[in-house]
Amino acid sequence: MSAEATNPATPGPVAGPAARWRARIDLRRLGRAALLGPAARDRLPDAIGHVAEAHRAHHPDADLEPLRRAWVLAESSHRGQMRKSGEPYITHPLAVTLILAELGAETTTLTASLLHDTVEDTEVTLDQVGEEFGAEVRFLVDGVTKLEKVDYGAAAEPETFRKMLVATGNDVRVMSIKLADRLHNMRTLGVMRPEKQARIAKVTRDVLIPLAERLGVQALKTELEDLVFAILHPEEYKHTRELIVDNASRADDPLAEIADEVRGVLREAGIQAEVVIRPRHFVSVHRTARKRGRLRGADFGRLLVLVGEDADCYAVLGELHTCMTPVVSEFKDFIAVPKFNLYQSLHTAVARGDGQVVEVLIRTHQMHKVAEAGVVALGNPYASPADSSEEQSASHGLGADEERVDPTRPGWLSRLLDWQAAAPDADTFWSTLREDLAQDREITVFRPDGGTLGLPEGATCVDAAYAQYGEDAHACLGARVNGRLATLSTVLKDGDTVQLLMGQDPAAEPSKEWLEHAHTPAARIAIQRWIATHPTHEVPEGAEARDGTADMKADATGDVTAFRAADVTADMKADATGDVTAFRAADVTADMTTQGADSFRASVAEQPAADTPDSAGRIMSGPQTSDDQTADRPGAAVALVDQPGATVRLAGCCTPVPPDEITGFAVRGGVVTVHRVECAAVDRMKGVGRGEVDVRWGDTAECRVTLFAESFGRPHLLADLTEAMAGEGAEIVSATVEPPSQQRVRHTYTVQLPDAALLPALMRAMRNVPGVYDVSRAQTPGG
Repeated sequence: MSAEATNPATPGPVAGPAARWRARIDLRRLGRAALLGPAARDRLPDAIGHVAEAHRAHHPDADLEPLRRAWVLAESSHRGQMRKSGEPYITHPLAVTLILAELGAETTTLTASLLHDTVEDTEVTLDQVGEEFGAEVRFLVDGVTKLEKVDYGAAAEPETFRKMLVATGNDVRVMSIKLADRLHNMRTLGVMRPEKQARIAKVTRDVLIPLAERLGVQALKTELEDLVFAILHPEEYKHTRELIVDNASRADDPLAEIADEVRGVLREAGIQAEVVIRPRHFVSVHRTARKRGRLRGADFGRLLVLVGEDADCYAVLGELHTCMTPVVSEFKDFIAVPKFNLYQSLHTAVARGDGQVVEVLIRTHQMHKVAEAGVVALGNPYASPADSSEEQSASHGLGADEERVDPTRPGWLSRLLDWQAAAPDADTFWSTLREDLAQDREITVFRPDGGTLGLPEGATCVDAAYAQYGEDAHACLGARVNGRLATLSTVLKDGDTVQLLMGQDPAAEPSKEWLEHAHTPAARIAIQRWIATHPTHEVPEGAEARDGTADMKADATGDVTAFRAADVTADMKADATGDVTAFRAADVTADMTTQGADSFRASVAEQPAADTPDSAGRIMSGPQTSDDQTADRPGAAVALVDQPGATVRLAGCCTPVPPDEITGFAVRGGVVTVHRVECAAVDRMKGVGRGEVDVRWGDTAECRVTLFAESFGRPHLLADLTEAMAGEGAEIVSATVEPPSQQRVRHTYTVQLPDAALLPALMRAMRNVPGVYDVSRAQTPGG
């Protein structure tokens, strides 16, 4: 009985003019009749011959002796066993092996596929397989052998997939065998109960089809998609089939016409190329119909142009775009930037005179082989270039108990293996696996050291942190994306450069809010595991800003080893004599290193002021001034305006200093406020019709400027920072220290400098203080 007969849902061939299209690797033609040949059912004499013929087509010099011995063992072991379809059970491993042979798998894989059910369903043991066929075959057979339900119960299926994925991480050929195994089972699924068909089809859709896509095995993926489509969406499948049959009966064929035109263009250009028509499979036609509505003849397939060398691909592209009408928006270069599943090709499209658009794929013959067979086409990942024979490559396997790591392991698989080890139970693994595989697009981001991180599309800085540092990412405080500070919730794009800012506290803890921004299983599982192991850890409402700062205070000896923002700002106020509004950095440093935290005081100030928290909870130290008053202070830089009697004030929102480029605006009372030209307030004033006033710097060298410093919370930070400022001759006029948030502290300093030329050196000195990761000037109102 053929696969078509045993499974009415199998798409099967479509007759008509479409038969002249060159099909992709045809795996559906191999049913029981093809396997058994004309001989009696109990002999199967010609079955292995079909495998050998397909194998020799890809590997002319392959040694077939291992296949012969594997056939003898498999046939004798499965003798008397029958499939639910009524066929001898041996037809299944034969069909699986033939599928892999058609894809170009090497002898070791085919040997293991013939034996893949012997350990599970017969008396053959893994040790027997290893003794007769070697460690390579033993490992592959073990990788695809299911776990027993009697031992694992309901967890048997997810734990089997977990075991299989771990084995795949060591040798991707394990998953190649599993995919071929599932394809043959799906072809013959029609003998199962409808509910079991649906259950198997859903697992195939959610797990195995995404794995086939990621491994690049398109020949298996597309047929699996059609089989699942037929089972889970029978009405849509029936409608799609009718569309394909109707198109096949058309007298004209626009794809054939434009294929002839392309052949002519390339012939005139002297480019040797093979131009063939590739029909879309059922799911592709269905998706195209949903996207475009009514389908036309050119929508049912694509043109495939096969050439010898990479350079010929671009030559073909140039000729098509020169001699035909290209649809530029459809161009994609997957040769220069291959997909994460090894796929390489040039994609473009050309328009016909009647408005139909024909998609064109351009690739080399080798690219086409990899596009169809993916990792199967790569052969044995352990064979060295000098190993020309299959026997040599098979003999180089490690011992059964030794650790193996596949050198061809893709990055997504390495990440999957990392997070699965942390999954606490089978249910979490199973649900997370489906979510992970649903993310079928990848991006690459760069680290400052030149390394790269592969992440799924939509990943954030949280995901990047856990991808790079694992559970040490609990201490991540922030990130720079392309040189700019960014929150951990920032979504990354392909090609971004990400610098992760890490704290030094080994007891650091992640924020629960990170779960909202974590897209990768590795990040989610690590955060959830930390939360689960700290069930009594409660953050009081409104206290998130203090999270992770319990140690930021003075120790019992009186030495200031660390500080809370509240401790510092509470002591940055008047002492018994009165008034603090300004203090020199040198004075602060001396006080912080010689007194206890409770007695920390600033030096004598210029004028009285009170410390009060602002609306954001920040504690302000020093005189509170408006934007129009900040420049009316002793020692501030002088700006001049050609308006008799006008008062000039430097804006507090951007604190301009020489030699900043400045502009002025007239306000009430004959006052001219001076802003840096890049200040946001300038655009707002222009927007409401305020006229600019010409201003210029006077001869005074002194200046007053507001600086923001972003830092990690650590012991002695304020002392080190103010000491660095003192070393550059800066006098601190006022300061604001915000309460720490996730171990980050934001400082705002208004400083007086004897010369504006010292400002760049002051900012560099502040940035060089350990723990300080950014220093900037005030840019917006409110600082």
